[in-house]
Amino acid sequence: MTRSFHPAEVSRRALLAGIAGSAAFLTVPSALLAQAATTNPVFRHGVASGDPDAASVVLWTRVTAEGAVSGTWELSGTPDFAQVLKSGPFATDPGRNHTVKVLANGLAPGGVYYYRFRVGETVSPLGRARTLPEGRLDRLGIALASCSNYAFGYFNAYDAIARDADVDFVLHTGDYIYEYGGEDGWGADVAHRIGRVHAPLHEIVSLADYRTRHAQYKTDAGSQAMHANHTLLACWDDHESANNPWKSGAQNHQPGTEGDWATRRAASIRAYFEWMPVREPEWLAVKGRSRMQFWRGYSFGDLATLQTIETRHTARAKQIEYMDHAESIVDAASAQRFKTDVLGAPDRPILSPECEADLAAALTRSVEQGQPWRVIGCPMVIARVDVPDVVELGLVADPSARLAAAKSKEELARIAADPAVAVAWKGHFNLPDYTDAWGGYPWARERLYELSRKAGAGDLVFLSGDSHSFWANRLADDAGRPTGIEFGTAGISSPGDFVDSGFGPETSRALDRAWAEHIPEVTWTDNMHQGYVRVEFERERGMATFVGVDTVLTPSYRTMVLRRIPFARQEGRTVLT
Repeated sequence: MTRSFHPAEVSRRALLAGIAGSAAFLTVPSALLAQAATTNPVFRHGVASGDPDAASVVLWTRVTAEGAVSGTWELSGTPDFAQVLKSGPFATDPGRNHTVKVLANGLAPGGVYYYRFRVGETVSPLGRARTLPEGRLDRLGIALASCSNYAFGYFNAYDAIARDADVDFVLHTGDYIYEYGGEDGWGADVAHRIGRVHAPLHEIVSLADYRTRHAQYKTDAGSQAMHANHTLLACWDDHESANNPWKSGAQNHQPGTEGDWATRRAASIRAYFEWMPVREPEWLAVKGRSRMQFWRGYSFGDLATLQTIETRHTARAKQIEYMDHAESIVDAASAQRFKTDVLGAPDRPILSPECEADLAAALTRSVEQGQPWRVIGCPMVIARVDVPDVVELGLVADPSARLAAAKSKEELARIAADPAVAVAWKGHFNLPDYTDAWGGYPWARERLYELSRKAGAGDLVFLSGDSHSFWANRLADDAGRPTGIEFGTAGISSPGDFVDSGFGPETSRALDRAWAEHIPEVTWTDNMHQGYVRVEFERERGMATFVGVDTVLTPSYRTMVLRRIPFARQEGRTVLT
């Protein structure tokens, strides 16, 4: 798996025409590169692999059928299946929404395998899967992906990941689907324009709803190509269930009209486990875990450990809403009290004790084994992103007069909902950009940093999603001690917040620059593009390549390297170089 870095700048249209290519793509078997979503009537949702260890990997597909159905799966060391190494039967039925998951085991560490499924005479598309390596490893390439919203556009970044042969595994940090719906729901105007209206049309609440939405997302050609080419490492964020959930509810759940939250959450988790290539609890080494306890640990030989975390359902305290406290924030002193006493109140967790214990054990083990890299798959940005004073910087108008003129709490709320007003208000008091990210849980963030220090691992690399922006961040604890670095990815199709809020390209770029220039932990950020991050680890150095796509409005697109940011290990720390 030792390779040099290769640029991956190539257009999909040119590739499909056979007139362009890059060395980085030449090792990908052409049978794995779908030009369009499969028209196979039995396996119309493609195939996928995921959740590997050194000796096994989950293989997934879905059969379009009625009633109970059975078939076989096969695994080979070559795409022509000259020799079948493993095979076995499978059975599925409506109770599992006709999804199929098998655990292919007894495999070699660091192996590359090809797999397929059969029902009668019908054969599924071909898939490629990897197991985790053991022993000496000199290079690892991970594609970081997040926030794929069907309504906002084609999953072109998935297609680009599929064609990127410098990627060994894909880490998806959540918002794999979105729950929104309705004729005027978020993204509906774009969806109607490009013909990607959510199914079902309404917001998803029931098990049948979540199943239908997962099925729709897996008809996207880019999604099918990525899953066929690369093995998935996954965690979830909020939209797999509903916007901003915590342990006992969610911002986007109204019990009066949408029923019991626990029932809805259970339906979303059941559909997720049916439709994703992830291990069932009984397939885990640690027994007695539930599906809700969805975090994983992956060891890549002597090079790296990657630990994903669960931040939404098992422990999270309810997020703080700014509007509930805005009247009490009137000057710098009251803003600081809010940050310290409200946001920073003790015992406002994000991670469960079991997740923390597993994370501490994995980090300790990695340090003891001498692995250079300890990576956290993180659903949300963990850096301190406290908004600078954008009014003083001349980027947005001062909203003070508008706010002061409000004649009622309702009118004040309407004014505050204006994105320019909200960012100006937060900037005036240097408040965190979002209170449902780690910035709204500073006690929990410090607890995580303390856990890592105790494990001897104050040198973490966070790979984060959720924000719809690219990030390169330098991290520190409350005492200013370095804790690691962070790379964050933009959405696969979800739009950047500044652009989506209507600021326009010029102001959005200016806000990006202001974030990098005036927020101490932010080195670089970009909210103008959709795409993914390829993070490559070598023994003492690495490279983060931020890959953008020029459009998500059509399936024809071009990729562009927006930025390459090297990083390294220096004197027991991870640093951006």
